[in-house]
Amino acid sequence: METPDMPLNLPTAIECYFEIDKTDDLERFSECFAPKAEVIDEERIHTGIAAIQNWAREAKAATNYHVTPLSADVGEIEAIVTGQVEGNFPGSPVTLRYFFTLEAGLIIALEIKP
Repeated sequence: METPDMPLNLPTAIECYFEIDKTDDLERFSECFAPKAEVIDEERIHTGIAAIQNWAREAKAATNYHVTPLSADVGEIEAIVTGQVEGNFPGSPVTLRYFFTLEAGLIIALEIKP
């Protein structure tokens, strides 16, 4: 596990996800997600890049959130990133865990949990 002042050394696809999330250039999600990737957030499943882009677009519009990755446990095909999420929602900021699964250098699954 890393501390906030140390680099997290995330796999490229995961770095790409957080960078795109910061810039709101959601069309670039195809650079980090596999075509049939799944995202599970708030018990809803979003499958495929178009659905993932819509999920992110709707979440940004509703809450204007941003994520600051704080720490990461990185394995060969899985990584857990803990991030602080701030935005226009009750209880902000919150700490969430991002469970990533990678295949061939792309994200095939992402689950976001408290």
